[in-house]
Amino acid sequence: MKSNAELVENYRDYYKKSERKWRELCAKEKSDHILTLCKNKEFNRVLEIGAGEGAVLQELSKRNFSKKLYALEISDSAVDCINNRDIPQLKKAGLFDGYNTKYQDKYFDLVILSHVIEHVEHPRLLLYEARRIAKYVFVEVPLEDNHSMRDNFKFDTVGHLNYYNSKTIKFLLQSSGLRVIKQSISNPSKEVFKFQQGKIGLIKYYIKEIMLKLFPNAAPNIFTYQSFILTESKDKLYS
Repeated sequence: MKSNAELVENYRDYYKKSERKWRELCAKEKSDHILTLCKNKEFNRVLEIGAGEGAVLQELSKRNFSKKLYALEISDSAVDCINNRDIPQLKKAGLFDGYNTKYQDKYFDLVILSHVIEHVEHPRLLLYEARRIAKYVFVEVPLEDNHSMRDNFKFDTVGHLNYYNSKTIKFLLQSSGLRVIKQSISNPSKEVFKFQQGKIGLIKYYIKEIMLKLFPNAAPNIFTYQSFILTESKDKLYS
């Protein structure tokens, strides 16, 4: 099994676009989430699958998150960007087919899948592989299965194929042989909203933030938030 050629083509030159500042801003937030859920854990080898242009790995490197960092991508342009960042702890950045990493069992302490699962044709296959090669798996996805989701699917350059709410992403992980240690839901940061839409973005941020605090169960049914989850590999798939 490997990624569809049409999907690979969609990301071939994706990281040559001039959105580096935006991605680095998002990387700080994503790294905060990883560090929050992995608090008090020490990792020697960490792999990010779907590492994009390496902004998250560079941020984690600045924070001395792991002694050795690795990256896998389906895009040539992404691998080039990662290697050009000169990340001190980076040991290897390479291409893969979207599902098969070729690393040995439990080679990594942690695999990171940050805003990746929503892009994957066969998410369980990738999660099985992550579970095989790592003790812990961190996953973050946007919670787009809500009232604002459109009625019919349409593929665009963003490339989202799968849409989740807080329960369905948890069930996906649990049914893929992963034990959920902790799950959190958050609103994208104030800086992200401001970068995207200026003052209007700030207003939207505060509305969503207040709604999430006052109505934590109802708010994700109306607005899109993000869920980040730390899981641990189980010996048996359905144990």
